[in-house]
Amino acid sequence: RAMAGADSLAAQQPYYGQPPEGTEWDHGLGGCESGFTIPDVNDPDVVWATCYGNKVSRYDHKTKVARDVSPWMISLDSPPQDAKYRCHWTAPLAIDPFDTKTVYYGCQVIFKTSDGGQSWSVISPDLSTQDPSKIISSGGVIGDNLGQFYGEVVFAIAPSPVARGLIWAGTNDGKVWITRDGGGNWTDVTKNVPGMPVWGSVRKFSPSPFDAGTAYMAVDAHLMDDSKPYLYKTTDYGRTWTKINGDLPASHPLDYTMSITENPHRKGMLFAGTGHAFYYSLDDGAHWTHFNQGLPAAPVSWIDVPAQFHDVVVSTYGRGIWVLRDITALEQGATEQVAENKLFAPQPGYREPRSGRADFTFALARPGRVQLEVMDASGRVARKLAVNGREGLNRVTWNLQYDQATPVGLRTAPPDNPFIWDEPQFKGKDTRPIVHWGIEGPERNGPLGAPGRYTVRLAVAGQDFSQPFEVLKDPRIGSSVTDLQASTAMQVKIRDDMQSAAEMINRLESIRKGIEDKLKDSTTAATSATELRSMDQKLLDVELKLLSRTDLHSDDKWFVEKYHVYLNLIWLSGAVGLGAGDVAGGADYKPTDAQHQVLSLIEKDLADAKAAYDKVMQDVPGFEQKMGLQSRLVP
Repeated sequence: RAMAGADSLAAQQPYYGQPPEGTEWDHGLGGCESGFTIPDVNDPDVVWATCYGNKVSRYDHKTKVARDVSPWMISLDSPPQDAKYRCHWTAPLAIDPFDTKTVYYGCQVIFKTSDGGQSWSVISPDLSTQDPSKIISSGGVIGDNLGQFYGEVVFAIAPSPVARGLIWAGTNDGKVWITRDGGGNWTDVTKNVPGMPVWGSVRKFSPSPFDAGTAYMAVDAHLMDDSKPYLYKTTDYGRTWTKINGDLPASHPLDYTMSITENPHRKGMLFAGTGHAFYYSLDDGAHWTHFNQGLPAAPVSWIDVPAQFHDVVVSTYGRGIWVLRDITALEQGATEQVAENKLFAPQPGYREPRSGRADFTFALARPGRVQLEVMDASGRVARKLAVNGREGLNRVTWNLQYDQATPVGLRTAPPDNPFIWDEPQFKGKDTRPIVHWGIEGPERNGPLGAPGRYTVRLAVAGQDFSQPFEVLKDPRIGSSVTDLQASTAMQVKIRDDMQSAAEMINRLESIRKGIEDKLKDSTTAATSATELRSMDQKLLDVELKLLSRTDLHSDDKWFVEKYHVYLNLIWLSGAVGLGAGDVAGGADYKPTDAQHQVLSLIEKDLADAKAAYDKVMQDVPGFEQKMGLQSRLVP
């Protein structure tokens, strides 16, 4: 039985997903310390990035090469009035959701490319106020014209996900624009925004995924010494705007708003980031809830809710990336103050390379011990979890591993080492493990589950709840779902064989321990001692069909005889599953023909051992009664 602790819903760092062991972040993707970095959702090998000084790059992971595709000459060091195109330190970048080969890039105008940056066209006029008094060098003792001080530039670009050709654009001098024909015609809707702060920076648009005319906008005026939040919504393509700050705090120097996003899974559920906090709203901005579990008080510069997941991904100043996994409970209106126990419908889990996860969210009216069981498509219990739950929302993550086999616990001294219990690692203990180099993984890990349908069941305070869920295949895995299911089936079969072997060994060890203690008793008669030794030898003969004589030493430095059933099963478990020592493992592939043959051979030996075990056990009850023995088996 696996033990686990329940966690509250919390943001997690550093990034979404679990990479294969040893994987590191790639470098040299283009871009630089500033700007945007955006992958092509239809071809994630392609990554677009911007950098100060009018730099744009396109990276292809197939070749691991980034190509410069800047639309004009590099303007690094140029005072803005001397540059043809004024491009900010954080020049905006956006990919068209209807054609991901089309990319938009902003300076004081918006550029467009549809051929990988080979050619660019300007699709907008100068969208700024074009105030020449603001288009000047940074000044100071030594000028610093890297773009971070540029005014009068486009600061946000957002194509609509539901209306092709509809693009929102905003500047860092308070201008708001819309085009509905892909840039052919632009409409200035700034005058329609009530209370738009002078020289406010339009930080982010969130075009609604539910309605083409609806969009949300975050405006930041803290550079004008105005730290109040400014959030807006339009439902008519910008003809009118409504302020949706609601009850957001507005008195702290860091309360200015930097980002806003609508949840694509629930209309009117919004997420907002300020200079030091993250909020969500369930009523279209009328009321906001501060959510800070696991997230530091840092500027939340960007928020994304991937359409294929019910997760929230945020970036924070200082190059942090955080993920709030599975917001299903929040989407359904749950809060930390709950009056009843409840198990929420899980989102799909993912079978990843050599790993995986599925999250279970539940609410408890009061803290207490709860039981969770995961059942696979056959109805078999795959995993049992005993959890200490907290009042309110809880989350438990299943790593897709089935329960592991019961470990072997040796209780008797090896025939050729009667003083083993005097060794420091075993002194004062009742049992000792099988110890051998390389087998820790298969002993510790259970079979890895495959993609498919599952059910999670929650038992708490006399109540039972259940919810179905699905585990999907990570696209990084090349094998088919059928192959992965075949792998899991063999891993479970080996685990069951290990369980059978361990149960026999532990029962034999328990009986033999009783005999060993009886032989040490000075009152035991000589004739009884002879019978005890005879029975012990019969039991040991059966045990040695499952374990080698060397295994009984619990010493990993012995490599002197071939493995018997139990160790053969462990090594095969590693080969088919997650590895063992320097055995690579094969959990992401269907078992090989050789592995099928080896398992058949081992199971024949296991059946022979089971037959011998059943035979000798027929005599044990009467023998124990005659000798006054009592087995000491621990379940």
